[in-house]
Amino acid sequence: MTSIRPRPATITDIAKRAGVSTATVSYVLNDAPGSRIPESTRTRVRSIADELGYVPHASARSLRKGSSDLVLYVQMDVVHGPLAAEFHHQLTLRLRDMGYTLLQYGGERHRGVKAARTWAAMRPSAVIVEHERLTPAGIELLRKSDIQVIATGVAAEAVKGEGVSTLNMDDVGVGARAGEHLLGRGYRDLAAVVPRGNVLRRIGTLRLRGLQEAVGPAGATVRSQDMDWSPESAAEVVRTWLDEGLPEAVFGYNDEFSGLLLGALQDAGVRVPDQTALVGADDVMLCRMLRPRLTSVRLEPQSIEATAGEIIRAVTERTEVHLSPWTPVLVRRDT
Repeated sequence: MTSIRPRPATITDIAKRAGVSTATVSYVLNDAPGSRIPESTRTRVRSIADELGYVPHASARSLRKGSSDLVLYVQMDVVHGPLAAEFHHQLTLRLRDMGYTLLQYGGERHRGVKAARTWAAMRPSAVIVEHERLTPAGIELLRKSDIQVIATGVAAEAVKGEGVSTLNMDDVGVGARAGEHLLGRGYRDLAAVVPRGNVLRRIGTLRLRGLQEAVGPAGATVRSQDMDWSPESAAEVVRTWLDEGLPEAVFGYNDEFSGLLLGALQDAGVRVPDQTALVGADDVMLCRMLRPRLTSVRLEPQSIEATAGEIIRAVTERTEVHLSPWTPVLVRRDT
């Protein structure tokens, strides 16, 4: 015997059960200001709505309001460590408190107009997305759909001036903070790892730039070293350094690459930090598991409440905001 799925409850069902008009139900459930409805009626309507399992239709609500309470967060190519994940979680909670839902979307890796059409079909109030996924035509399509665009990721400020808000990852600052630490320890002959591969290389290049800008005026030198994320590549890099002369200190791009380098240096008999110091970035759990424990630069979230408030302001006031909500902070350990 085929079972028939019950249809969702509607405001008409609630109105019939409560003996009131559908307009009254709508006023009650939407907390419409200025409506003179007795409290007893409000209580009865809400009780029946709960009993029937009524859930408002998001699309219909968006049509009534003229806007959506959805903020679409398009999944990034690269996650900047656990602190960034915690920032996303806290931002979700703050936006919820302000009446918005942050929805993470991990669909196909389209960009430009094709991606913008996919996002616009969900009718969000705003889209938070890496700036590399945006093109002028895609931005214009979203703008015509009355959707605010908030670009994030590495060098998000590249899209400034196009009516786009930005959430900038300060990867230049990460490299600079590592450089300041190494200068303070007296090191002048430095090396910096830049990962191979398009996405990681963009971040690595920015971190390298920050390192160079921080140490260059003091007369320090920086050797840029390409590397794959593999033990074999790390071993090859260490062999190159042994042939050319060990750097006094290494900025290993991030903690995972630095962990590979630490293993390769130890395999080659190099003492860390006595012969070569090592600094990672992102401050993942691995830093505390390695021996010696890895010094790292993490991106520390600033006020999440303030950031969420600025995102809401961009959505509700249809204005641009430009934020750098993470501060690079050195976490000094053994290396």
